[in-house]
Amino acid sequence: MFGSRSKEEKSPTGKVQVDLSKQPRDPEAPKGRPTPKRSEAQTQRRRASSAPADRKEASKRQREARRADLARQREALASGDERYLPARDKGPVRRFVRDFVDSRFCIAEFFLPLAVVILVLSMVRIGSLQNIALLLWLGVIVLIIVDSIGLAFRMKKQLNERFPNEPKRGAVAYGLMRTLQMRRLRLPKPQVKRGERP
Repeated sequence: MFGSRSKEEKSPTGKVQVDLSKQPRDPEAPKGRPTPKRSEAQTQRRRASSAPADRKEASKRQREARRADLARQREALASGDERYLPARDKGPVRRFVRDFVDSRFCIAEFFLPLAVVILVLSMVRIGSLQNIALLLWLGVIVLIIVDSIGLAFRMKKQLNERFPNEPKRGAVAYGLMRTLQMRRLRLPKPQVKRGERP
């Protein structure tokens, strides 16, 4: 009684076979090639796992390919060619956000020049000029925040109207980061004029 039960438990594990082939093959069908000798199979495996014969040549080709890709990306950033733009700038949503930002005057784009002027004023050893610099600094920051909040709301509304089914994650932040750059330094280059609606 106990012996027959142990045989029943052992028998299923002994018959389990692992099928490594991806497609079922008829066992009667020929392979289509002769079985290689063990020595031949081992040398083929070693050849496949070993590094390329000329590493310098391979790395040189990789560098040249990377350089060509970067050059293509730089040209695309200057011309606005969608095919070769970096992944963060691709797609109709990102293009619309760029055009939306580039068609407007934003206070944030004048942040760097204003910051330099305020810094120079604050370094002058006259108390009244330093107070003016501090007030200017606070005023610029408040104006940038208010302008950015208004721009973000308008951009969100336009994106929801124009691209209801497209993924829009990160698009508003992308637009706000673009406003912080001066217009002529923006990449990809602006494709619309100021006042021209996208």
